[in-house]
Amino acid sequence: MGTARAALTAVAGLAALTVIAIPALSMRLGLPDGSSEAQDSTQYQAYKLVEDKFGAGLNGPLLVTAQLPGAVDGNDLLAAQARVGNVLLDQRDVAAVAPIGQSADKTLLAYQVVPEGGPNSESTAQLVRDLRGLSPLTGGVQLGVAGSASGNIDISKQLADALPRYLAVVLGLSLLILIFVFRSILVPLTATLGFVLSLFATFGGITAIFQWGWLGAVFGVHDPGPVLSFLPTILIGILFGLAMDYQLFLVSGMREAYAHGAPARLAVRQGVHAGRIVVVAAAIIMISVFGGFIFSQTTMIRSLGFGLAFGVLADAFLIRMLLIPAVMHLLGRSAWWIPRWLDRILPNVDVEGAALERSHPVPHASADPADRSPVTTAP
Repeated sequence: MGTARAALTAVAGLAALTVIAIPALSMRLGLPDGSSEAQDSTQYQAYKLVEDKFGAGLNGPLLVTAQLPGAVDGNDLLAAQARVGNVLLDQRDVAAVAPIGQSADKTLLAYQVVPEGGPNSESTAQLVRDLRGLSPLTGGVQLGVAGSASGNIDISKQLADALPRYLAVVLGLSLLILIFVFRSILVPLTATLGFVLSLFATFGGITAIFQWGWLGAVFGVHDPGPVLSFLPTILIGILFGLAMDYQLFLVSGMREAYAHGAPARLAVRQGVHAGRIVVVAAAIIMISVFGGFIFSQTTMIRSLGFGLAFGVLADAFLIRMLLIPAVMHLLGRSAWWIPRWLDRILPNVDVEGAALERSHPVPHASADPADRSPVTTAP
């Protein structure tokens, strides 16, 4: 690999992965509903029948409660029900409102609110936020929003809010471990940034296919919807472990060659030659296994299989086999730089096995002829 080729590879790889990752900026999280089932299933047919005859919102109505400041009865109860119901009906994207009961002490009213959109639509998620933002109403009435659609929205929001912290913890711990292993600052940094790039490219591919509906006929996506809410968490954990395995296969060979005296750029070539067969074979196996789930009848399994297969493909072949060697070539000896103070306090993990060589030197022939094993020569 020459310097010009390394620079071109790095720029082209970064550009390609960035373009693939663009759809991830609009990724929405949610849980599957009846529209994501197979078209010949009874769940899908029932969902579509309700949507066609009564509107999409009836597949996921909201339960809204109104906590009154005091007990009301008789005409006052009817007036309170009408007053709160009119406030709910005036909200945007509300198709219908129906009072469905009150508590025994006459202090809690319950309503069924039918949205205009389906359970996983953006308008329904916004409606839940709008209804909660109304509380308290005039007179001290406290509103609460529940129901299956609202619960799915709440779960998805909590998982989305926790995702950045989870990713930061995983990347931070891996950065520290890789610094111990490779005794370098830039090598762990490039490995971590490469994983982030391949991860967002995976999110972009999932969003484009399962949320936007691109290539839907190929992957069996007939009704695009939000991405499975816990899918990013699963992908981060599994893909990160595989990515660091591939990183160790390749870069430990580079580190070994460099530690034994090879020039930095020659060490990159030797490390790639030593580890590429293992990385290619391991990646093909994992892609084949995960790819077998892509055409499942269940949307959850299908999106998980695609995300894992595409993530391994992007990380192994674009990041580890192309981008990392190119960046290591451009960095040269500076890739292995580490501050002296940090080098002194870091434990010696000894990836290259130098300590083993020192503890078990190569035996030499004994000076005593009686100690020598007999050697038989072929006639």
